Amino acid sequence: MSSKRPINSAINSGQSGGLGSGHLFGDPDDEPPWEETIAPGAVLLRRHASAQAEALLAAARQVVAAAPLRHLVTPGGKTMSVAMTNCGDWGWVSDRRGYRYDPIDPDSGRPWPPMPDIFREVARNAADRAGYPDFAPQACLMNLYRPGTRLTLHQDRDELDLAAPIVSVSLGLPAIFLFGGLQRGDRTRRFPLQHGDVAVWGGPSRLAFHGIAPLAEGHHPATGSVRVNLTFRKTR
Repeated sequence: MSSKRPINSAINSGQSGGLGSGHLFGDPDDEPPWEETIAPGAVLLRRHASAQAEALLAAARQVVAAAPLRHLVTPGGKTMSVAMTNCGDWGWVSDRRGYRYDPIDPDSGRPWPPMPDIFREVARNAADRAGYPDFAPQACLMNLYRPGTRLTLHQDRDELDLAAPIVSVSLGLPAIFLFGGLQRGDRTRRFPLQHGDVAVWGGPSRLAFHGIAPLAEGHHPATGSVRVNLTFRKTR
């Protein structure tokens, strides 16, 4: 079960309204890439996707045109604040029956859109750079955040292949990435994410709890008043 809203045009050319500046943390988007290890097996690839950001967003708009963003419902009946859709061989879905991967979009009854080549290329390159060669993503979960929306701490554990890493690409408004340990009560650290940053975690950190703090208001030239996140996973 999902709830649709007229938000498919939110991934725009930077013309939607918003308050403040996209450079909330003072880091320009054109900084050269660098790496930041945040835990064993987990690394932030700063600005790794900056050069491909325009192409990624163009491909994201095509995905949304084929499989519109929607607000999924949790097994407990709560509507998620973050809007989501998928592309690739499998899509992550949630409803009263639980969390799972499904090759069919439950809203359309058709397979999810194919994963764009630029998505696959960026995900593979990021995984390789982070020390996970031969990453073959089968699913891309696309999340759209508006100011005030958040993603509570959780583990990515619905995949059957836990040997493969998670690759997460940030586009648009900056956000605070929450990264903890293998237990929900472990200390959580906060890491600012900017346009073009890529987080990769696997190995001993593959089941680390993580989330996104409530998104601050702002405006980014590439996406306007929203943040787009692309999360790549190997499901089988």
